[in-house]
Amino acid sequence: MKKVLLSAITALLLFSCQNDQTESKGSDVSAIARRGCASQEVLEAQLKADPTLAIRMNEIEAFTNKAMLTGKLVNGKVQIPVVVNVLYRTTAQNISNAQIQSQIDVLNKDFNALNSDYNSVPALFAGVKANVGISFVLDQVIRKSTTKTSWGTNDAMKKTAQGGLAPTSPTTKLNLWSCAIGGGILGYAQFPGGSSATDGVVIDSKYFGLSGSANAPFNLGRTGTHEVGHWMNLRHIWGDATCGSDLVSDTPTHNTANYGVPAYPHYSTCSGTPVEMTMNYMDYTDDNGMYMFSNGQKTRMAAVFLSGGPRAAFGI
Repeated sequence: MKKVLLSAITALLLFSCQNDQTESKGSDVSAIARRGCASQEVLEAQLKADPTLAIRMNEIEAFTNKAMLTGKLVNGKVQIPVVVNVLYRTTAQNISNAQIQSQIDVLNKDFNALNSDYNSVPALFAGVKANVGISFVLDQVIRKSTTKTSWGTNDAMKKTAQGGLAPTSPTTKLNLWSCAIGGGILGYAQFPGGSSATDGVVIDSKYFGLSGSANAPFNLGRTGTHEVGHWMNLRHIWGDATCGSDLVSDTPTHNTANYGVPAYPHYSTCSGTPVEMTMNYMDYTDDNGMYMFSNGQKTRMAAVFLSGGPRAAFGI
């Protein structure tokens, strides 16, 4: 297991100098073969547009590292109210309340180690698999008809001037947008530190919750779990670079993203040739191939809810 403890200066360099790796974008068909998350691309665009964002994210990283060192983390459970913004052009895109609730249910299972595949974690990683202890409750569903065929990843769906829906109380509620994204992207999230006017998670309506067998292999709600992980300050497990760092000490170093359902054990060719944690929610595997967070990721997520943290307003 890699041991990573970045200083504030190193973290600033990381945020400011991310490589230009482009995340996989398959053709825009009814069932996408490879997972595509645009969170890193969106972050890089935001960093270019707002030079102060890197400073805020550096401060968040320094705060997180200090919290992890001192052990002053959230003790009680965090419960997060969720607002779901549905933008639809077709009947299928106007997802049902039942499909929306299914996504909330998946989040509650995955973040509380109640998912049925949690016990499938291999023995090698059993000692670090985590019950994150964060719960979610559906607060409100807002619907809006649109003529747009796809929204892209420039946050247009979050802006009323561009035909979207502005976030509701984003400092105290997690906003999810369900819409047609396009470009082979299943979803994307905004990391802590970004503007409250665009804060939240976007998920393509075809991959929102338990969306049916027609949209396999991304029909188990794990796109939502992956993106909410980003919203809570988790990075992709390969660090968006070859043998990169996800800023977590108990996840193995990955060569790059994994797709499908890799056979276990899958060895990295990075230093030490560790077995990769392909079943981690922050990899790019199919929905039925991801089923765990690590204790290090739990600690990192918990830090954002501390007093002084970027999501402290959610309380405990």
